[in-house]
Amino acid sequence: MLDYCLDMPGAYLDHPFGPEHSAVRLKTPTMDKGRIFAEVFTLRGVDVVTLRCETDAALTYREMYPGVVVRGYHCPPAEARYANTMPLDGDVPDAHLLEMADEAYDFIVAKLPKYRQAELRDG
Repeated sequence: MLDYCLDMPGAYLDHPFGPEHSAVRLKTPTMDKGRIFAEVFTLRGVDVVTLRCETDAALTYREMYPGVVVRGYHCPPAEARYANTMPLDGDVPDAHLLEMADEAYDFIVAKLPKYRQAELRDG
């Protein structure tokens, strides 16, 4: 999951919450610090990922995978509706995890100003 997210244009690895907690940020040439769209870490002995998304999508995924896909771990309440945390142990099919990672990336890209979106597109 981490490698998949890091292959996205403008993605880079950061550890703002400590060395055991990998965050993938989106950065463009004119941004000092990027926005996080994915986090990969171990929670109670289980490898998990937290992915950003639209509120409706977050709720849909939680309904599709009850008790498996949950609100974003450690996200402040205002942010929790825009993030889901789920295990990387196969409870959610890999194809669906990758789809959610793509949606997380697109969600953050869409929040950038148009000129920053163009920077990502033009490399």
